[in-house]
Amino acid sequence: MSRTAPDQGLDRVLDRTVLLGYSRLGYAIRRRRWAESDPRPGSLAGRTAVVTGGGSGLGEATVLGLARLGARVHVLVRSPERAAPAVARIERVLRVEGRTAELLTERCDVSDPAMIDAFAEDFCARDGGRTALDVLVHNAGVMPPERTESVEGHELSVATHVLGPIRLTEQLLPALRRSEHGARQVFVASGGMYTQPLPVDDPEFEQGTYQGAVAYARSKRMQVELAPILDRRWSPDRISTFVMHPGWADTPGLARSLPAFRTLSRPLLRPAEEGADTAVWLAATEPTPPSGTFWHDRRQRPTSYRSATRPGRGEAEALWSWAAAAAGLDGP
Repeated sequence: MSRTAPDQGLDRVLDRTVLLGYSRLGYAIRRRRWAESDPRPGSLAGRTAVVTGGGSGLGEATVLGLARLGARVHVLVRSPERAAPAVARIERVLRVEGRTAELLTERCDVSDPAMIDAFAEDFCARDGGRTALDVLVHNAGVMPPERTESVEGHELSVATHVLGPIRLTEQLLPALRRSEHGARQVFVASGGMYTQPLPVDDPEFEQGTYQGAVAYARSKRMQVELAPILDRRWSPDRISTFVMHPGWADTPGLARSLPAFRTLSRPLLRPAEEGADTAVWLAATEPTPPSGTFWHDRRQRPTSYRSATRPGRGEAEALWSWAAAAAGLDGP
């Protein structure tokens, strides 16, 4: 849908004020201008998606959104037992709406390379090695209050949000390459990344006093700045890479990690389905949006608003060299 200059100006004001743009009010204002840009019904019919952290919050909403468009969705979670109520809720909503979808719950902790490799090897070998993967949503998230390490000794936020997703995509390349339409992957970031520079000299928060919210925002900054590099790596395989942030969404993760913020801002928080909207839209809209880009509310966004958080020359590439090695890739 085309936008007029006033529409663009309003959108920019909403984005810069944060309080308006990230809230349910910002979504409601923008939503009125989206009617013609919704993915067509059934646009993902016959296609396969994987959503990490799909057992609650934004992940659950993303699974529902993809399933509504006809996708077969693999729900990757650390505990299928704990995710069972969410899957049941999704199936119940689909039945009420008169829809059917195939949901498959799979066990995989994306901070654990061994579990990533086991899942990917099994997935790529299914159907006689002919399984194709069309959509991969990196949604799984953590915000530990104290510095915690993954099974391989990496700070848990960066292991879950950066290293694990990179390794998962790399290990799923055989299935992603089989997508007839060109695969798409979406990283779910956070608007909080605007507060942090790229931590090139301390990617695992080994210096200073650890703060969970800061570690989370740093790892999300990494996702955003690495997107163009990941696009260059995987675009020859016809894989489009996007990063999006959901605004302020009311999720179980927010309630656990930032209870005071949730209490103060609850009237402004978006339902998870509104937060997940852009991830679903990026997975299904046609034509495919430009790859290696950062999005919020169906619009490409700047990656920095202040020079203090804008990476210097060569910093993203330096971080990529570290991340590729830490994720166990053969080469940057």
